[in-house]
Parts: sequence; C-alpha cells; structure tokens
Amino acid sequence: MNFNPQVDAYIEKSKEFARPVLLHLRELVHKACPEIEEKIKWGMPFFDYKGPVCNLAAFTNHCSFGFWKAALMKDPVLLQNAKSETSMGHLGRITTLKDLPKDKVIIGYIKEAIQLNENGIKMVKAPVTKKEVATPPELMAIIRKNKMALATFEAFPPSHRKEYINWIVESKTAATKEKRIAQMMEWLIEGKDRNWKYRK
Repeated sequence: MNFNPQVDAYIEKSKEFARPVLLHLRELVHKACPEIEEKIKWGMPFFDYKGPVCNLAAFTNHCSFGFWKAALMKDPVLLQNAKSETSMGHLGRITTLKDLPKDKVIIGYIKEAIQLNENGIKMVKAPVTKKEVATPPELMAIIRKNKMALATFEAFPPSHRKEYINWIVESKTAATKEKRIAQMMEWLIEGKDRNWKYRK
C-alpha cells in the first residue's frame, strides 16, 4: 500500500466529522488500485496512477471527492454533480458516510478514472479567448482628435489597448485622469504603448 505520511497528517488535522469519510474514501481508492500513489497537490490529497485520478478535500462543514477527468466519465449523476458542484467534488457535499454512494459504485468510478489514464485519454482544453476591453466612448473621442494617436491605438493588439484603458479608468481623481490622458496622447503620437519603458 502506497500510503503517504502527508496524507495521514492532512486527515489528522481535518475536522472530526471529516476523518471517517476521508479514511473510508482513501481505503476505497487503494482497494480499486493498490498501485496508486498518494500526493499532496494544491494543499489536498491526490491519488495518481499514470496521471491524476482523484482527490479528497475537507472543508469547515463538508468534504468533497473529485475526479480529475470527471467530464470524460460516463455516469450521468457524476457528470451532473461535476456541473453543479462548486467545491471541487463530484459526489456532492459529503458530511457523513451516509452521504456517499455504495462502495461498489465509488470503486467503479475510480476504476473508470484509472482506465482513462491507462488508455492515455487526455482532457481537451477549451481554447482561451482573450476578451477585449471596450474603450470608453469619451476616451475614444479624445484619441480620434489626433490621426497619429488614433492610428497607433488602432494598430495595437488588444492587450496594449487594455493597458491604456485601465490606466485611464483607474484614475482616482479628475486631475490624475487629465494628466494621464495627456501623457497617453503624447505616447500614442510617438507610437509608444503604455509600458514602452519596460520593454526591451
């Protein structure tokens, strides 16, 4: 059995109600896969076999048990919980052993999660879309007053435009805002982005 003393310590420090739940789930994980390894990641116990399989967590009033690839698993209840559960768990909020599905059901989940790793099935990451920050109309009106400034601003990637917009919008006083707008216009006319000083 690959028991990790760090996981022992995690369970020992957990609230009294959580300990029997965590110990039971841990036992089921090892029963499903004796070769599984215990690790502490992001401050909680993880179980790895050819990659992350599942994890435990204890909170103030409940515990959770989650599967790394829950979104790829077949059970509709598990998938539904994966969508609605906000505390990293896929079995809902667990406060006592009575809240858990039957042992054979949990073991089935664990074996399915392990099989995904065995088969080398990877999670497909959703493409990250960069959200463009809208330029406040009054600021755009000022930029439009100078053709060179406008050309520079419009040629910038969204990240550079965002830097200028946030710098202006976050001004604490009207005087600071005016000063920053004047500086922005000067730099835009020169073709410079907000953080040009720090770029090599």
